[in-house]
Amino acid sequence: MLTRTRFAGLWLALTVLIAPLSAFAQSSSGSTAQQQAERAMTQPGNNAPVWREVRSGQSNTTTVQGREAGVLVQSSGDTWRRIRNGPIVFYGGWLVVIVCVVVAAIYFGRGPIKLHDKPTGRMIARFSSVEQWAHWVMGISFVVLALTGLALLFGKYVLLPVIGYTLFAWLSLLAKNVHNFIAPLFIVSLVVFIVIYAKDNLLKGYDFSWFGKIFAFFFRGEHVPSGRFNAGEKVWFWLGVVLLSLIVCASGLVLLFPNLEQLRETMQQAHVVHAVAALLVIAAAIGHIYMGTIGVEGAYDSMRSGSVDETWAKEHHRYWYDEAKRAKPGAGGAVPAGAAQARRDA
Repeated sequence: MLTRTRFAGLWLALTVLIAPLSAFAQSSSGSTAQQQAERAMTQPGNNAPVWREVRSGQSNTTTVQGREAGVLVQSSGDTWRRIRNGPIVFYGGWLVVIVCVVVAAIYFGRGPIKLHDKPTGRMIARFSSVEQWAHWVMGISFVVLALTGLALLFGKYVLLPVIGYTLFAWLSLLAKNVHNFIAPLFIVSLVVFIVIYAKDNLLKGYDFSWFGKIFAFFFRGEHVPSGRFNAGEKVWFWLGVVLLSLIVCASGLVLLFPNLEQLRETMQQAHVVHAVAALLVIAAAIGHIYMGTIGVEGAYDSMRSGSVDETWAKEHHRYWYDEAKRAKPGAGGAVPAGAAQARRDA
């Protein structure tokens, strides 16, 4: 005869053996609320059928209000995560590294581009105070956004192994808030910058000869005649400052204000566009910053003080220098509005 204890043990064993077969039969014929409840008893923790229904795309009901309140799990979010952590991080990271290596190789290989003749001491006004402020506000805010954005994008792979989870969490939070609050300043300063500098960055016929001598300019230090800005600076202005930066701003606004009822998929797409455009403009900006600081002798002083030596103007921007000389007071002609003026330092 079976004792009560042996009978209970035998019944438990039969339940364990029969339950998987019963669950399989039930799942193949469709899951109902009752079947799911029974499965929770026989297979605790196995919620795969529930999540299959949740991710099926059919509308569900929640207490949250909004356009996607009925979407409990958005499957395309996993696609976005794979793109963000895959090709964007991999190719974008290598792009930034390669540009830095190339810039370093140029600097240590040939050094800065220097003047051929000695400075004369006679200074020519190159940038007005308004132009300087517009450049520095936009430039500094751009650098802050670039650094915080790179920290958020690559920090998990570069910073986290070095500084640990706690410090990285605080740093990420700080970077996110700084990024979000500096962004409006950059957007406004960018628009002002474009309005101020657009006229002087229109391509002229002589700019195309600059492209033909770009190798000689960078590697042999030959000075190619140009207007107020050379062809390389104009390409940076239209592609980097105008096109890519405006794309970064537009996509950034979508991410900055998620309460405007945009879909999650819209924000994911905006993030991909934002990251790709930002990495491209950061890579180009590294070259621009190099040329405007230590890559070309005297270039940084022109934006810091607003004036350049006559020799610098003649060798780097000959056509603009000639216009400045013609517009010089006392040289027989009125000074056009906004034109460069020649002056002698006291």
